[in-house]
Amino acid sequence: MRVLFMSMVLINVGGQLVENFYSSTCPHVEAMVKQAVYIKFIKTNTTIPATLRLFFHDCFIEGCDASITIQSKTNEAEKDSLVNLSLAGDGFDTVIKAKEAVEAVCPGIVSCADILAIAARDVVVLAGGPSFTVELGRRDGLISNKYRVQDNIPGPDFNLTQLTTLFSRKNLSQFDMIALSGAHSIGLSHCRHFTNRLYPSVDPSLNQSYAEQLRETCKNTIMDPEPVVFLDPETPDTLDNVYYQNLVAGKGLFTSDEVLYTHPESQPTVKDFAKSPGHFNEAFTEAMKKLGRVGVKTGNLGEIRRDCTAFNDPETS
Repeated sequence: MRVLFMSMVLINVGGQLVENFYSSTCPHVEAMVKQAVYIKFIKTNTTIPATLRLFFHDCFIEGCDASITIQSKTNEAEKDSLVNLSLAGDGFDTVIKAKEAVEAVCPGIVSCADILAIAARDVVVLAGGPSFTVELGRRDGLISNKYRVQDNIPGPDFNLTQLTTLFSRKNLSQFDMIALSGAHSIGLSHCRHFTNRLYPSVDPSLNQSYAEQLRETCKNTIMDPEPVVFLDPETPDTLDNVYYQNLVAGKGLFTSDEVLYTHPESQPTVKDFAKSPGHFNEAFTEAMKKLGRVGVKTGNLGEIRRDCTAFNDPETS
């Protein structure tokens, strides 16, 4: 386990980030990342949900420190956790390609954690979502362990209390959680993550015609590859407030989606976002900024990796 644990002190939080962190050391970093992200997106639009989901998973485990991108020869890094095995390779590749582009111009200056944060913003914009400034100055973490993942990632069957409690541990409010759930307006899911709502009987909170479509799609879940469905059946490639309109209509795919509408505590926010794209966009951008501050390492903590997939110290790779 020494491979993936260097110092527990490095889980510290509370460092300050600033928008112009690289203004004198790598002033064009955001343009370089944006170009790399766009090139990857042109090849496959999976780049968008894959990169956004990668950012969320990274921030929720050890904080936003790119620990999710570490590769372990013994399969004990974060990405090797069962819950992370479904993270699409295109997200990792986006960060790797962007890092290579930045390193060619500004070697040893920009962290993988910051590159992932910038890339996450860029894919939001490519998906038709709101643009926002990204605070920078993160350093890359020195801990990546699959055994620290499970209790830090929300499951598709979470209820409102479980969701709110987990996000609260990351200094994110219930309002932030509902806003960030809007990321489920893009991407795909395997049937196994929601078939409990279809069999043996249909979850009564599901729109019946939608449930019939899902049952038809997922009737052969033993197939290889397993069937997948869009998280948002209406505008699957656009990050917008239609996700919340779907919840009102009973078309939330996961239990953790639909509960946002069925629970009276969260329902008013869902209704507001469903009616107002402006309110959703504002809440989403603020929540993304707050997410980007979770567990960051700054100053002398962590390191600036040369390669996003490996710690700088060869003894830890």
